[in-house]
Amino acid sequence: MMSDISILKEMIKDTATVLLKDDHHGKKQVILEEPPPADYSVTIHGMPDDNQTIIIKADVFKAPKEIFANSKHECKRSDFVIVADTDRKKVIICIELKAGKGTEIVQQLKGAQCFVAYCREIGQSFWNDQNFLKDYEYRFVSITNISLSKRTTRPPKKTDTGKSPDQMLKITSSKGIQFNHLIGSK
Repeated sequence: MMSDISILKEMIKDTATVLLKDDHHGKKQVILEEPPPADYSVTIHGMPDDNQTIIIKADVFKAPKEIFANSKHECKRSDFVIVADTDRKKVIICIELKAGKGTEIVQQLKGAQCFVAYCREIGQSFWNDQNFLKDYEYRFVSITNISLSKRTTRPPKKTDTGKSPDQMLKITSSKGIQFNHLIGSK
């Protein structure tokens, strides 16, 4: 049986994913980039290996405005979704990047969660895997004020658990982030 990550890599086009890179210490990292006109990026260090993770550019999925009225901003999606299946944890991280403070971040994170639910249904139906993407823990993250990268990162508030879009983990103006910080591991 194929792993969840293998199924996702077969399901999702390469053009809708971000590749891992080696840092100068031989560890994995990913650079999440917003193309111009936004033109900023964030690096996540300490990523799991290629066979344990996939990074999806969720906002390249065309907004289904021909079907939905978008009255609750249900057509929004966050910028990236990271799915990781490591020895320690199965996690889906929905990430929204903003140069400034940003609005509609909660709706974007909810939209990314719906995108993953859609992928789950496709995997269960077309790959005949009823356990596809089950038992994964969601994490919701907003990274704001990226263009102000000279400042230090604000520690998260106690309510910023990252376990729901309304209680997203808020990271402010960070140049580099550790993967374990995003998933709630030290």
